[in-house]
Amino acid sequence: MAHEVSINLHQKIVLSKDVEVEVKAGGSKLGTILISKGNLEWVPAGNSVNKHRLTWKQFATLMEGEGKPKKIK
Repeated sequence: MAHEVSINLHQKIVLSKDVEVEVKAGGSKLGTILISKGNLEWVPAGNSVNKHRLTWKQFATLMEGEGKPKKIK
């Protein structure tokens, strides 16, 4: 299944405003990733109250432990 990913860049460098990345699958919104200087947050579709947060260090650990290795071209 192909995913549709759109990005809303307020500026080139992440300062005080989060970079928002909307993720859709099959035309339905899965959620939004909020990228900031201090962390990453996942806001599931239909949920405007609770978000899931990882620091950059936690994200790196998660990706190294759970992510599938892929050779860099």
